[in-house]
Amino acid sequence: MAVYTEVADDELAHFVAGYGLGDVLSCKGIAEGVENTNYMVDTERGRYFLTLFEKRTRQEDLPFFLGLMQHLAQRGITCPLPVATGDGRVLGELAGRPAVLITFLEGVWHRKPTAGHCRSVGRALAGMHLAGHDFKMIRRNGLGLADWRPLFDRFATSADAIEPGMKDAIDAELDALERQWPVDLPQGVIHADLFADNVLFVGDRLSGLIDFYFACNEAFAYDVAICVNAWAFNDRHEFDPVRCRALLEGYREVRPLSGAETTALPVLARGSALRFLLTRAFDWINTPAGAMVQRKAPGEYLAKLRFHQTVSDAATYGA
Repeated sequence: MAVYTEVADDELAHFVAGYGLGDVLSCKGIAEGVENTNYMVDTERGRYFLTLFEKRTRQEDLPFFLGLMQHLAQRGITCPLPVATGDGRVLGELAGRPAVLITFLEGVWHRKPTAGHCRSVGRALAGMHLAGHDFKMIRRNGLGLADWRPLFDRFATSADAIEPGMKDAIDAELDALERQWPVDLPQGVIHADLFADNVLFVGDRLSGLIDFYFACNEAFAYDVAICVNAWAFNDRHEFDPVRCRALLEGYREVRPLSGAETTALPVLARGSALRFLLTRAFDWINTPAGAMVQRKAPGEYLAKLRFHQTVSDAATYGA
């Protein structure tokens, strides 16, 4: 979440009026995240999140994202729901951007998750994978293996300005992953961005999953590998085997991993680390001046990638 697009008070009031939620009482921009513009909006009928989709989000993908949240909620996954206007529309336009209001979920995200939190995340991720099995819409992963080298080409000449040696490190890893990437793993709808700030807790109870705007059809085990990178490292970017084991145990309680999925985890973890290294590096260079957004340091994911490059067996992860 972030703020790239400013919204005038009168525009916001006109937009919200279509939802029958009463007057706008307050509106606050949310700086966390990097992809779309987000505000927390209080109305006479309650609190909502307002998302304006920025140019990197393709408008043709929005029915997939919004439909997926509705589908998952119907199958017991606690996630935000798009709010419909009086004439039944869930997608509108505000400040020249496609925009949606979604329901507010109670809870906070944990900056220093415990093994117990990680176990809950593993269960929730597996539950989401199972709940999406009959979702009929399909969305290609726009940040998959085939997209990484073209993305890198867009900033390769500036990579060493972020960290010396980054360009050669990314080049070599792309070569390796293009040779080693696993195929024919079980696939379905994945979240693809289940970082700590996208999982809410009330106390130690997981209260919801949010921000489905990278969701796509991809290998389930790749989603697990994304969570390994997001949840199984401490704030010094050091691997925490206790957290990782808890995450995988929680996942397997709900959906067992196949032998092929388990064997592939080290390569998938390298790939997911590279994917976030690439997007963070690109955003580090290209975030517009004045945007209300917290840039995320690419070096974190270079450190994680280097760790995974030392792993030859999924047993290291507790798998």
